[in-house]
Amino acid sequence: MVKVPEYRGKEILREYGIRTPRSVLISLKDLDNIYFDKFPCVIKAQALTTGRMKKGLIDFAENIDDLNEKVKRIAEKRGEYIFDKILIEEMVRAEREMYAGIIVNPSYKSKSPEIIFSIEGGIDVEEIAEKRPEAIVRLTVDYLEGFDEEEFYEALNKFEIDEELKSKITDFINKLYKIFVNYYAKSIEVNPLFLKGSEMIAGDCKIVVDDASIFKLGWDVFPIEMDREPTELERKAWKIEENDYRGTAYFIQLTLEEPKDKRNGYIAFHGIGGGASMLAADVLMKKGFILANYADTSGNPPASKIYRIVKICLSQKGIEGYTLMGAVFASQEQWHHAHAIVKAFKEFESEKTRGFPVIILLAGNKEKESLEILNKHFRNMNYQYEIYGREYIYELDYIADRLKEMIERYREMRGL
Repeated sequence: MVKVPEYRGKEILREYGIRTPRSVLISLKDLDNIYFDKFPCVIKAQALTTGRMKKGLIDFAENIDDLNEKVKRIAEKRGEYIFDKILIEEMVRAEREMYAGIIVNPSYKSKSPEIIFSIEGGIDVEEIAEKRPEAIVRLTVDYLEGFDEEEFYEALNKFEIDEELKSKITDFINKLYKIFVNYYAKSIEVNPLFLKGSEMIAGDCKIVVDDASIFKLGWDVFPIEMDREPTELERKAWKIEENDYRGTAYFIQLTLEEPKDKRNGYIAFHGIGGGASMLAADVLMKKGFILANYADTSGNPPASKIYRIVKICLSQKGIEGYTLMGAVFASQEQWHHAHAIVKAFKEFESEKTRGFPVIILLAGNKEKESLEILNKHFRNMNYQYEIYGREYIYELDYIADRLKEMIERYREMRGL
């Protein structure tokens, strides 16, 4: 699932005729050129995390000096939370705040979109449902039939509101449902939904879509669900996938800052196959290693994709080793991995990498040829290296222990 940043979600709302507050989006690289003339205003860090207000990622300003000061104060949170944009919006003074959302109800009795509307907003819908269930309307939608405006309009009769407002709410939900369907959404929430005069305004929105609809959002939206913005290396890795669908080239950073206490080793981790990679990562962590990242190249990717992932793994600062734990008989041409790894490590090699630990476990199609390629080239490079084949895919504890010994020797060589 993909979490859509608020500013991008509001762009989508506007495309469907839903009004949002007047706003300006600024980059953290451009904090000296802030201009906004609608006060009071709201300042929102575009971090993909919940509870932004409590975390100091949302604030309010009364004038331009106040705005500049508070934008810079929020920007200082960049070290604690990952984001690179701040949204500045005019504050909406409304007569009413409401809540509107659509989710995929996973219940076996439903497995359908469910519309949730509350005449009260501004707080979590779960809290409203618990304390004032009479303030909520729920309506399950038959996906094949689509949104029934008349049925929803009738459901709003439980509230003491006039016909005009019921019509406006129904029209809003109709637009929201179109977004839900067209973007293959898992959920959409607008909270608060402001009523100001005759207009309905989306004060905040959270949209989560299926991975398959990433192309609709543009490649600037990161396709992994996380409560933070992607790092620079993660963005580079995603670019590998952007226009090349051959196999998988997956990379995510697990440790965003080099740990002061490296314990048994801060290492670049590279796996093959989801389940096998997780098994190998689990073994390494139980041995006390700190994984700088989690990478996976499977589904028979070409050497070009594997090479770029390995280069990204090796670009992480402070790593004390690299391991490819292909703990699986992979149904793919493994010499693509061999060629890619050799090229990446030849380019990585320098006097500073002398003795750098490298352990490779590789099994599957073209395994014999792949191990020959790796051994032939690594013997002429300055790394500590060990290369294993299929007979070791169930010996991950042994490989982890060997890596630990290699890291100790590497530290001794560097006088640590």
